[in-house]
Amino acid sequence: MAIRVFLLLILLLYTSSLPAFSLYEDQVGLMDWHQQYIGKVKQAVFHTQKAGRKRVVVSTEENVIASLDLRRGEIFWRHVLGDKDAIDHIDISLGKYVIVLSLGGSILRAWNLPDGQMVWESFLTAGMPSKPLLLIVTDPKVDRDNVILVYSNEHLHAVSSVDGSALWSMNLAAESVEIHQLMQPHGSDTICAVGFSGSSKFHAYQISAKNGELLKHDTVKIPGGFSGEIAVLSSEALVVLDATRSILISLNLKDGKIIFKQTFIHDLVPDFTGMAAILSSKIEGMLSLKFYSHIVFMRLNAEGMLEVVDKIEHSAAVSDALAFTEEDQAFGLVQQGDSKIYLTVKHACDWSNNLLEESIEMDHHHGLVQRVFLNNYIRTDRSHGFRALVVMEDHSLLLLQQGEIVWSREDGLASVIDVTTSELPVGKEGVSVAKVEESLLEWLKGHILKLKGTLMLANPEDIAAIQELRLKSSEKSKMTRDRNGFRKLLIVLTKARKLFALHTGDGRVVWSLLLPSLHKSEVCEHPIALNMYQWQVPHHHVMDENPSVLVVGHCGLGKDAPAVLSFVDTYTGKELQSQTLSHSVVQVIPLSFTDSTEQRLHLLIDAHKQAHLYPKTPEAAAIFQHEFPNVYWYSVDTDSGIIRGHGVKCNCVSEVADNFCFGMRDLWSIVFPSDSEKIIKTATRKSNEVVHTQAKAMADQEVMYKYISKNVLFVATVAPKAVGGIGSVTPDESWLVVYLIDTVTGRILQRMTHHGSQGPVHAVFSENWVVYHYFNLRAHRYEMSVIEIYDESRADNKDVWKLILGKHNLTSPSSSYSRPEAVTKSQSYFFTHSVKAIAVTLTAKGITSKQLLIGTIGDQVLALDKRYVDPRRSVNPTQAEKEEGIIPLTDSLPVIPQSFVTHALRVEGLRGIITVPAKLESTTLVFAYGVDLFYTRLAPSRTYDSLTEDFNYALLLITIVALVAAIFITWILSERKELRDKWR
Repeated sequence: MAIRVFLLLILLLYTSSLPAFSLYEDQVGLMDWHQQYIGKVKQAVFHTQKAGRKRVVVSTEENVIASLDLRRGEIFWRHVLGDKDAIDHIDISLGKYVIVLSLGGSILRAWNLPDGQMVWESFLTAGMPSKPLLLIVTDPKVDRDNVILVYSNEHLHAVSSVDGSALWSMNLAAESVEIHQLMQPHGSDTICAVGFSGSSKFHAYQISAKNGELLKHDTVKIPGGFSGEIAVLSSEALVVLDATRSILISLNLKDGKIIFKQTFIHDLVPDFTGMAAILSSKIEGMLSLKFYSHIVFMRLNAEGMLEVVDKIEHSAAVSDALAFTEEDQAFGLVQQGDSKIYLTVKHACDWSNNLLEESIEMDHHHGLVQRVFLNNYIRTDRSHGFRALVVMEDHSLLLLQQGEIVWSREDGLASVIDVTTSELPVGKEGVSVAKVEESLLEWLKGHILKLKGTLMLANPEDIAAIQELRLKSSEKSKMTRDRNGFRKLLIVLTKARKLFALHTGDGRVVWSLLLPSLHKSEVCEHPIALNMYQWQVPHHHVMDENPSVLVVGHCGLGKDAPAVLSFVDTYTGKELQSQTLSHSVVQVIPLSFTDSTEQRLHLLIDAHKQAHLYPKTPEAAAIFQHEFPNVYWYSVDTDSGIIRGHGVKCNCVSEVADNFCFGMRDLWSIVFPSDSEKIIKTATRKSNEVVHTQAKAMADQEVMYKYISKNVLFVATVAPKAVGGIGSVTPDESWLVVYLIDTVTGRILQRMTHHGSQGPVHAVFSENWVVYHYFNLRAHRYEMSVIEIYDESRADNKDVWKLILGKHNLTSPSSSYSRPEAVTKSQSYFFTHSVKAIAVTLTAKGITSKQLLIGTIGDQVLALDKRYVDPRRSVNPTQAEKEEGIIPLTDSLPVIPQSFVTHALRVEGLRGIITVPAKLESTTLVFAYGVDLFYTRLAPSRTYDSLTEDFNYALLLITIVALVAAIFITWILSERKELRDKWR
């Protein structure tokens, strides 16, 4: 009996300590998180008339069409159309179809409003590109179908909203007319289309919406030209801006004639300077002009002359007109003050009549208001209320109602452009006795519940409590470091010039900062954030100094624009300092040197080929002068097809002495012939990658030494004709050439040609190997190739006696200037997926096996063991090779469903994958970003150096106690049996 109990306990202990090979339902959210976003909203249509869910349908700059809950801001459904399918216009037809025009007016789609299922899709006639327009024609006599009018590619199309069938089409290419506005007079079944041919001839068409018959066509020549901006005041009155943007031209289409009048903006606004722009807000009878610092509202008086109604001095956003009754219209005006925004809803026909005035407290980190969309509702007292959907400068989305922010969304995180990490603060030692007692009770309670779950005695309430305790006891959300290095801060930089610090535990935003130094102003009209670098990473001064990052941007669109540097504390999210430089920045070189405060030295290269050292301190200058001869870098000019290697020479020659400015000297250059090769991809090793050992033991007991160098560059070129999309050339006209280049000497270490292949190419470089993905035109399949490079100059170190006697050359200095004795091994495999991004796992000591992290076309991340792309794979590996772990050769790489790191989730619009080593050698941290964000922990060789978080310590303790008791009982029984045997 005792032996059976012993075996049962051993079995229970074994099953409870087995590593998990899959993800169970109760483990979701323990090590990973997934966040969904939509991006900066550019159009919004409300749907609140009928009973049911109140929603708003939006389109964004990330080409996302989404339906949002008006109560909470949650996503009902969404579709990401991709980078090549830009959304032009959206609208709602018949109260149940979401109409979307995209791809420059070439594709028209209808989605079901409640669930987002596609109803139909129509492809419109292609022609010369033109500004696309969308108008849904409503006919009060017909409530089952609406005519959708689309102008695109010099054609005017009429499409049925029920099934997407084409009703009629009109070709306007012969007259070279570009339509700028489509209008439907109230209660009429005719359409008015207005536009220009050339730069000065105005056209007005009257067209039947039923059959496309041209009813009338009027033209008039306007002196001064046309800027391309037009405002519709009514179905008979228009205002256009001339080519100089200083004259307004009012057009009257009444009585079958076109009458125009010119008005100088300076006559209406005496302090007008510069150029004006017509806002796109559609307010009946009202025109809004935007200058740099203010907005001017105008209208036509009874004599048909423009007059100023009001002038808004501060930055403001204006909504389109909203019909809140059959006869009345209103529009929203949002202004901004100190930590407040002011929402005013005005009557469209009576400027002095404010229907609503509200002020709302607003975080200044959201920036300025950029767009506003107005919606109305009926209050309980049957009066009219208004809500406003506001788009901020940082791409966030807010809903304002009744003087409050009902909800907000940080959709700037859909446009991440750079990512780095930061350690959390060190935890304080010392815990109170009460805290220890509470923790002990929680520990006992948790393990008793786990034991009940293991023995299948837990009820649903216990299971829920176990899940809650797991999330609570994991301590993953604490704001201090952990011993395994799992808790970190992800510092992300977005397109909106805003920094976010995300906690790796649960993905929450710890702090956010809209960079003040990159704020749009008169000095910096076009601020752009470029990249982010680790500036200060304290190790020896961890208790005294906070880590910080450097954000590099510039104020302008060209390469010569002056640069802006911003230094941000990663613990507090405060901008420590900022500098507006007198020079540009085209390249940033993080150096491997740090000063006494552990600030990392950086070289900033400007457009005039001068290197500027930062930080500008005497200590940094002294360190750099000492390491002067060992500083090398390279530059890649893809337009001219030249790669150059650079070094530093003496200080810059200028009128004012600058000890931190240095000239550049060209060390070497590689020119690729423009008629045969075009650079499309470069890749190099990560500077923080750790290589555990240079030696690699082979199956035949031989040792090969990896060619380890951080100065090796991978370059991929294609034939100039093959730069386009897949299938744009024949296999005979296309080739892919890859190079491995030493960036110190410019020596080409390896050159390989793939005939009949083309890009796009995605590559990752790690240790001594590079893996790259491309398309094989001859096989009509994607391929993935690997190149491994080994150092033959250390081949004599295979003799053990040389190692014992110290006659080896392992410790001899190596130099890029010595001629390398390198040998390469390569292999190619078919791969079934198109690739968006590719990365490799990184660990603290580089001991753990590598895995490739492949972002597939399905917006998922696949983990592929590096052994599958080993160039030494053969069809029939020997027994020694099998023992080494070499997999038999197959023509294609496997895609195992269980190997998807993202499980069943999708990272929509996937753009990049970042890997960060944890302190625990077996584990790497993975962060994937696109429109969505995804984070997880990955153990390529499983967690061989730690127990799992849900390991049942209570069961282990009970097992030990039971084993001791079983031994004691067995000893007693054995003594009794022995005593009985002696008495016989």
